[in-house]
Order: sequence, then structure tokens, then C-alpha cells
Amino acid sequence: MNLSERLNEDMKQAMKSKDKFTLSTIRMVRSTIKYLEIDLKRTLDDNEVLDILSREIKQRKDALQEFESAGRDELAASTKAEIEIIIKYLPQQLTEEEIKVIVQQTIQETGASSKSEMGKVMSALMPKVKGRADGKLVNQAVQQFLQ
Repeated sequence: MNLSERLNEDMKQAMKSKDKFTLSTIRMVRSTIKYLEIDLKRTLDDNEVLDILSREIKQRKDALQEFESAGRDELAASTKAEIEIIIKYLPQQLTEEEIKVIVQQTIQETGASSKSEMGKVMSALMPKVKGRADGKLVNQAVQQFLQ
């Protein structure tokens, strides 16, 4: 079962169990997927759906920071809950140690030795960690090793 099918099944389950919050979160994600499918005039594969899910989580994390800094605890709580729902559809996330190992291997593969070559490392690295690691963490790890 691909990710789109899984989202559809979970949406149906949320309807049956009358879980309005989960239902609305899944509907928001499905809406984003549908809009892109309409724009591209084709169905999306799992990698493209993963990109959308990652983008949705990133947007919510950014909003969460804003809500917390503004003292909007009720909005922060609902945003955290949305993040938890969406994370279930992503593959198992890499630990910091696993990210560091992959970063070191990629730096050796690309032969990078300075921060000026960071773009080359990142372009080789991101497909390896796609959907499994936060881009900020990966970026920080690369900067740490290229000092």
C-alpha cells in the first residue's frame, strides 16, 4: 500500500471513529497532494508524497516556534498534535549519530574539504536522507565536519 492509499484508509478510519482532529489533519495533507496532482496532471509517487509530508511538517514546526514565542499555548498544542499525526507517515527517522555517519561518508565520496564545497556535499547527501532526517540537522552536521 503506497502512502496516498494509506492516507485515504486512515482518513476513512478517522471518519468512522469520529476523530475530527485527525480527520482534518489528514484532509489538509491530502488537499496539498491533490492540488499538486492537478497541477502536474498525474498521480504522485511515494517520493513526491514524502516531499509534501516533509514540507508540511517543516511548515508546522516553523509555526510552532512562532506560537510558542508569542505565548499561544493552545495553538502550539494543536500544531504539535498535527506534527505527531503527519510523522506517522514518514519513514523511521535517523538518529544524530546515523546522520553524522552518512555525512562523513558523503564528504569522503565527494572529496569536499572546505565550507565552500558544502553545496556539493548537500546535493549528494539529501537524496540519501530524504524523508528520514530534518534538513536543518543535516546542514548543521555538514557544517560541523567541514570547518
